[in-house]
Amino acid sequence: MAARETIALACLTFRYAGGMAFAPDKPRYDLCVLGAGPAGFAGAMRAHDLGKRVLLVEKGRLGGAGLHAGALSSKTMWHLSNDYALACRKDRGFSAENVTVSYASVMEQVRTAVAERRDILTRQLNHLCEPNQFGGEVDLARGTARLTSPNGIEVRAEDGTLTHFEADNILIATGSSPRVPDGIEVDGEQIVTSDQIEEFPDFPESMVVVGAGVVGCEYAAVFGNFGRTKIHIIDRQPRILPFEDEDVAEVVARSFKNIGIHIHREARLVSLRRVDKHVEYVIADRDGKEETVKVERALISIGRAPNTASLGLEELGVKMTKGGGIDVDGTRSTSHPHIYAAGDTTMDVALVNVAELEGRHAAERMFGLCPSPIRYEALSAIYFLKPEVAAVGLNETQAKLRGIPYRVGVLHNRLISRNIAMRSTEGFIKLLSSREDPQRVLGLRVVGPHASSTIQGIAFLIDKNATVDDIDHCVHPHPAITEGVQECARMLLGRSVHKVDVFGSDYLRRGEG
Repeated sequence: MAARETIALACLTFRYAGGMAFAPDKPRYDLCVLGAGPAGFAGAMRAHDLGKRVLLVEKGRLGGAGLHAGALSSKTMWHLSNDYALACRKDRGFSAENVTVSYASVMEQVRTAVAERRDILTRQLNHLCEPNQFGGEVDLARGTARLTSPNGIEVRAEDGTLTHFEADNILIATGSSPRVPDGIEVDGEQIVTSDQIEEFPDFPESMVVVGAGVVGCEYAAVFGNFGRTKIHIIDRQPRILPFEDEDVAEVVARSFKNIGIHIHREARLVSLRRVDKHVEYVIADRDGKEETVKVERALISIGRAPNTASLGLEELGVKMTKGGGIDVDGTRSTSHPHIYAAGDTTMDVALVNVAELEGRHAAERMFGLCPSPIRYEALSAIYFLKPEVAAVGLNETQAKLRGIPYRVGVLHNRLISRNIAMRSTEGFIKLLSSREDPQRVLGLRVVGPHASSTIQGIAFLIDKNATVDDIDHCVHPHPAITEGVQECARMLLGRSVHKVDVFGSDYLRRGEG
């Protein structure tokens, strides 16, 4: 990696030492970005658009967790695992013989995908290190950054060399790291986080996943698809995915059970430790009864913590949140003028697409533009589970907690032509609207194959305060999953093609909350 970056940055005519390139003869930067993950890279590119001179500082790998041991790598694993599971099926009219898989081969494909994406980022920096006709320029400094003043930054290279920079504005986008509970020692071999799971030598025979949120359930789905690992999930709540509606969580949990994944519901982790070449964990149920289980490996997945320590923020008086994130306002500005933060460092919504939006938004604000506020209520997400889940806007749980009256229409995938054609009818589509007329679109949940193909249009409609009537009047392709979204809209309008009195509540549901 260091050699590749040396070549990529040769056009800078900088002194290159210890893996860090810098230009001591260059004037003060317009912007210094700490972190080259999704938020930092996007912010640097937007500042470049505006003709600004940008310094991008990164101590690790370009792309951050959005690329390595995170969004891209884990999703590549998920796609490969689905391909394997499909090849092994016997109910599709064909049968493949001697389907084999090795963890090393799978990870080789994952690393190839990551390298392809990383090369795109490197190519960008290779080209943008030269000023364009508008003055835009992006330089890269390799090392660990610390703020020494409101406009001062020091970067320490791997060999200990310190270099000082100044910038009119600073964008903190240092990302996050897996959170580890007190009393658990992550050794990177038997007990791992998502940072080390790709380093396994082979599929483990058994593994416990501590945490039943998105990341933990996604890795459970991956290993469950490959069918080589007995998976246990420790869930403190009565159900997995507690932030989602119960019907969504139950479809996923039922699918997990069908592929042999065991969920310890309402279980409290008492202890977890390495014993020789295995992991031994003790859980207590809601009545306090304890159970001891031995597995080969453990994945700790209880969330992420912002990477804000040692940046010098406290010394500068930058206001922080209780969870260690950086406190920002709607413009992504911190309590200190000219210091901004985006992405996981604020821990408001830890998603790659959100991080990129926030990084770009911060760059525009700091340089005098007035971008429209980010509509967090229109944000979309994909959960790479079994089956796939897509989400945008409010769900029923959130609407009830916020006291928002709503109407809901639910259509089972057994009534959607595309699902029937794919021979995959597990799951459903759920559309939420406001209760008053005209019924504004509030949210969508889709559970099933190709779920992600349905949500962007709804995100756009939510952003524009559109109504379910707009969904109905749109011409949808056939056969497509989005036809189910249209049918939900028609259900809310009282003019659906499929009738509840014919199919019953197992197929259709229309209600209010």
